[in-house]
Amino acid sequence: MTLYQHLATGCTTVCRCWAVARTDGVMLGFTDHDLDLWFEGVLFRAGSGLSARALAQSTGLAVDNSEAVGALSDASVSETDLRAGRFDNADVRLWLVNWANTAERVLQFRGSVGEVAQSGGQFRAELRGLTESLNRPQRRVFQRDCTAVLGDRRCGVVLSGVQWSVATRLVRMLDGASIVTPELPYLAGWFQHGRAVFLDGPAQGVSVPIKADRGLPLARRIDLWREPGIAPQPNDAVRLEAGCDRQAATCRAKFCNFLNFRGFPDIPGDDWVTAVPARADLKDGGSRNGP
Repeated sequence: MTLYQHLATGCTTVCRCWAVARTDGVMLGFTDHDLDLWFEGVLFRAGSGLSARALAQSTGLAVDNSEAVGALSDASVSETDLRAGRFDNADVRLWLVNWANTAERVLQFRGSVGEVAQSGGQFRAELRGLTESLNRPQRRVFQRDCTAVLGDRRCGVVLSGVQWSVATRLVRMLDGASIVTPELPYLAGWFQHGRAVFLDGPAQGVSVPIKADRGLPLARRIDLWREPGIAPQPNDAVRLEAGCDRQAATCRAKFCNFLNFRGFPDIPGDDWVTAVPARADLKDGGSRNGP
C-alpha cells in the first residue's frame, strides 16, 4: 500500500519527519510523533520539542516556504549551535510518513534553512525551497571588481599555502569582535578582507570575515566584521586566511593571479555611458549658446 492509499482509507496514522544536514556534516532527524522512527539511514527523534508550521507550496517558480519552531535543548538544537551559525544553509527534507509503516511516505519539501531567530528559550527557523537559488545571479556580471571568491575554482589560488594562510593561537579578545594573536611574519593588512576560522575550543568550526588587520607591539590585532556568536577562549587555535579586495591591482601584485581575474577593470564608467556628443567647437566651460 502507498501513502496515498493509506490516506484514502480515512483512518490514518501519519506524522511529519524532517532531516537536517548541516554544512559541517552533522545529520539530525526530528519527528512530531511520540516515538522515534528510522528510515533513509536517519534516526528521527521524538520529544525534541520541534514542530512545523503550514507548508506553503505553489506551482511555477515561486519559492516554497515553511517554518520550523522548537525549544532549545542540548540534545537536539542548542543555542550555542544557532549562535555559531552551524545551521545556516543546512539542507532540509520534510516527509509525511505513516508511522505504522515508514515505507509509506512522501517527500513534501526539500530546501535549506534561512533566517534563524531565537528568544525566550525557543527558536524559529525559516525553511526555503529549492527555487530560492533562482534568486541569485547565475551567469557573469559585468563589473570592474572580480566576481570570483578567493580560493574557489574560478580564482585558482590555493589558500592552504603558507603565504596565504597561517594557523596561530589566540592571545586574548579585546572585545566581542576583535582578537589578538602573537606577532606574525606578514605585512600589516595582509589578512584584511580575509577570513578567520576557529579550529578548536567552544567556537570550533566558526568562520568570520576579517574587517581589519593591524600590527601591535609583539602582537597582531584582527578586527572581525561581527562577533563569532560563541566567544573563543585564550589559546584557542585560529586560522587566518589572506584577504582580497577584488581589485585588479591586488590580483596582479599580491597574488600574481591576473590571468584568472574575473572582472572587467577597463569597463567604461557611468559618466562615459551617459555622455552625449557636444556640438560646440569651443570647450572652455562656457555657455553652449555663445555670447
